[in-house]
Amino acid sequence: MQTKTNTFALATLTALFFAMGFITVLNDVLIPHLKVIFDLNYFQAALVQFCFFGAYFITGGFFGKLLEQIGYPLGVILGFLLTALGCILFYPAAATASYPIFLGALFVLASGVVLLQAAGNPFVTLLAPGKEATALTLVQAFNSLGTTLGPLFGSMFILADTAEYVSKAQEAQSVQIPYLGIAGVLILLAVVVWLLRLPDVRETAEKVSIENNDDKESLFEYSHLVFGAAGIFFYVGAEVSIGSYLIFTMQQVAEVEPATGAKYIAYYWGAAMVGRFIGSAIMTKIAPNIMLAFNAIMSITLIIIAIAFGQSINLEDGSNIAGIITMVALLAIGLFNSIMFPTIFSLATKNLGKFTSQASGVICMAIVGGALIPPIQGLIADHFDLLMSYVVPVLCYIYILFFALKGYKIK
Repeated sequence: MQTKTNTFALATLTALFFAMGFITVLNDVLIPHLKVIFDLNYFQAALVQFCFFGAYFITGGFFGKLLEQIGYPLGVILGFLLTALGCILFYPAAATASYPIFLGALFVLASGVVLLQAAGNPFVTLLAPGKEATALTLVQAFNSLGTTLGPLFGSMFILADTAEYVSKAQEAQSVQIPYLGIAGVLILLAVVVWLLRLPDVRETAEKVSIENNDDKESLFEYSHLVFGAAGIFFYVGAEVSIGSYLIFTMQQVAEVEPATGAKYIAYYWGAAMVGRFIGSAIMTKIAPNIMLAFNAIMSITLIIIAIAFGQSINLEDGSNIAGIITMVALLAIGLFNSIMFPTIFSLATKNLGKFTSQASGVICMAIVGGALIPPIQGLIADHFDLLMSYVVPVLCYIYILFFALKGYKIK
């Protein structure tokens, strides 16, 4: 009976991961949209990601401790409601056409996503003892489904028909109805989760500590957690940074319009979805850390290919083969990003027992990489070259390779 209950709970949590992916990836559409409206440079536009992912660092630790008190099911419900509030605040932000107010609304929205993240990931690992990486990768595939459909939604309802707007204020207001619709769905999901009465798995975490004779007094005594948190920092930073600059890069290397570029981004996130479904099956046969190492190497290789071919482009000669190769290489990174977050998370939180909630909060704080890495890449793009700025995510993937080969080991 317990197994059936856990399976049902895991199935229900797929809606949570879908919503997180859908909302987060809309930032990739918002950035070029707001850049035009407010005449921003690359660094200023990247403040969207800085504000959104900065919320992880500010609120992650607090939410980790909160979950110890209220449990994972209630955490999921409150996460949906807080995220919905952030979406609703987009209405006054757009009405005033104020970039700072937009950023404030994003922070509230992001805080809700942080709570969903802090509750959802350990919830899954505790519901599937012994199969943490496989279960989390499979459920995260629905996160990738959300990130695949999000750009298509944004291209249709946010970036479409921008030529018809007669003023910057009217263009800013194009986000109002889409985000109000998202808020309505999130509130509905909160009600559904409340009605389903999902199991509270905090006792499962306590049992793990007892079985392992764990006498540690701080989660920071676990080196694999510390290395893993850093891995999440660099992974999210790389993934978000690449997604943030894909539309700009496609404009530069292949003269792709922003609305069309938003549709291409769906391939980036769609590849991650496919990779997670495939990866969850492969990791039943191959150790998760080996898969992680292979994917890190492939991501590094694809960026190097993109930079090399991108630098050789001459749009005036009528040939755009190099531009297409650059685009395909960058979009294909999504396939190898696929298993990274769930694998790093499951390896970093393995055998933490009673510290699992706190660890999830710390890892959520590490997602601040998505706030810090894109502006760094933006600064390099502003002062040097957009393509060469992709050396930043290369360095991130090099660290992930280290974690996969050595840092993940439990001492």
